[in-house]
Amino acid sequence: MPFPFVLPTTSAFSFSSSFSSDTHPSLPLSSSTYRGVVRDALKKHKRLPPSSQSSHVSTVIGALNGYIPYILAIDAGLNPTSQSGDWINLNTKAPPSIEWRPTLSENAVPGRERARVKVQSIDHEIAFTLSSLANSYTLVARAALHPLYVTTQATLDNQQRTASIQTATKYLLDAASIYDHIASRAERTQIPPPCSDVSPSTLRAMSSLALAEATLLAVLKDDPYPAIVAQDRNKNDREWMFKAPEIPKVRAHLFARLCLAAAEHAAQASSLCQAAGRGSSKINEGLLRYLEDLRRTCRAKACRFFGIDSEISGQVGTAIAWLQAGLQELGVESKHSAKGSGFSRFKKEWSEKREDRKVERETTWGADGGKGEETRVIELLEGKWHKLNDTMNVQIVPSIGPLLAQMPSGREIHTLKPYQPPVLDRSILEAMRAPPERSDDYGDALSSDDEGKGVSGPPGGYPESRPDYRSASTSYY
Repeated sequence: MPFPFVLPTTSAFSFSSSFSSDTHPSLPLSSSTYRGVVRDALKKHKRLPPSSQSSHVSTVIGALNGYIPYILAIDAGLNPTSQSGDWINLNTKAPPSIEWRPTLSENAVPGRERARVKVQSIDHEIAFTLSSLANSYTLVARAALHPLYVTTQATLDNQQRTASIQTATKYLLDAASIYDHIASRAERTQIPPPCSDVSPSTLRAMSSLALAEATLLAVLKDDPYPAIVAQDRNKNDREWMFKAPEIPKVRAHLFARLCLAAAEHAAQASSLCQAAGRGSSKINEGLLRYLEDLRRTCRAKACRFFGIDSEISGQVGTAIAWLQAGLQELGVESKHSAKGSGFSRFKKEWSEKREDRKVERETTWGADGGKGEETRVIELLEGKWHKLNDTMNVQIVPSIGPLLAQMPSGREIHTLKPYQPPVLDRSILEAMRAPPERSDDYGDALSSDDEGKGVSGPPGGYPESRPDYRSASTSYY
């Protein structure tokens, strides 16, 4: 948590091959220049090892923010509208032909890299660019939260933990605003999308997903139990005495409703992604599975906070029932249930160790939507409350069905601010009224898929050797 997005790659493209401007002749060349920077940044990011990608995301964000004002100026010139008080006019010489590699669509051939899709609309070029920026913000949020889940380093104190969560929340809300902006643009576009990555339903789903994750972080900031479980599993932690966490009764009920709101956003995102269709328009199974796991985790957290609320009121039996309801939402058998088997516990322990290795290697950790972490927290409280109920209170544990039926509705905490895309300064627009200083040859650059091909030599020969076996001379010597 958040979802480990993969940034797309794109082909080279020259705007001068498709557009010309009478008012700003240098605009196509400048746009091609900044787009080339984005292409190189995405290509380099893809080739970096997973442990180095998190530090490179800021470079990708800088390249995208530098290119966005120019592609929006191209869009303003095609409509045409004014930008920064300056009127832009563009003429179309030929339809653009740009290629992007989708990352959310299902792969047609398992085990092979997804094929690129051809984009012939500036609206879809803007959608791919802005969605890449939103995904980059999500990756920055993941990098900010990564120290909270590392069990091989020193545990963060409360101030550092709060700062990390606040930083991640800010970037997730920015990503949600960007996706909401792209979805509004996509709903007004008449041209069908080239793939499901930039379809209106998928963009709305990604906005709901980012909002669900940000809502869940609002709970995590004041939830002491995940930190206690992580500290208990940290091998480098030297603290041997823990203060019992205290959550006020009013806040426990509030946290439960916030978790239910996050579950509603995750369910909305899941339904929108599943409505994308089948075949080439189908969403990646990994993302669909993550959305379902996130929804289950949110509901399980809500059950846990309802249990904490009941335990504060002295109803330990009802609190245990809420924990059992949370485990049922997660699809995990309780340790105190007769149905629990040794194999299921072994499978869970193996999954936990596998997730810990992913966290250490900074790969696709958190792809389970937080199910593993929430399972450990609920099992910790369940063991504690069962011992308390068996020795002191001896209360009957009610059925979980009526409890789930009386769950209230969710409560929102975040409001999305409209995304304000950057625009070119008036002085830059005035400078682009001059004719271009050189030719626009960015479309002749090799694709990231073609750079390693080149001209191959004969089998068994050196790379620099000639591709043909025979010499042009017919002489024997």
